[in-house]
Amino acid sequence: MDMGRESRWEKDAMTVEIAFALVTAAALAGAVFAVALTLTLVLDLSDAASEGVRTGGALAGGAVGVWRLVRVLCRFDVERRKGH
Repeated sequence: MDMGRESRWEKDAMTVEIAFALVTAAALAGAVFAVALTLTLVLDLSDAASEGVRTGGALAGGAVGVWRLVRVLCRFDVERRKGH
């Protein structure tokens, strides 16, 4: 394989993998935040506690989303380097 240039198929595969990583990361981050939001609604917390749980949920959701994005793209890069 020519390491200097990528074929059209390889570029398309990278584009699909990036889109997959972004969509799944956003979905996972949204799910984590939704759990935190649901907790605030179900437990009927005070305003300060509710805001703290929502902020923590947003931070946790963002962290999980970034983790998913990096994990998918790193796994794709490893497979690409193997030649699969």
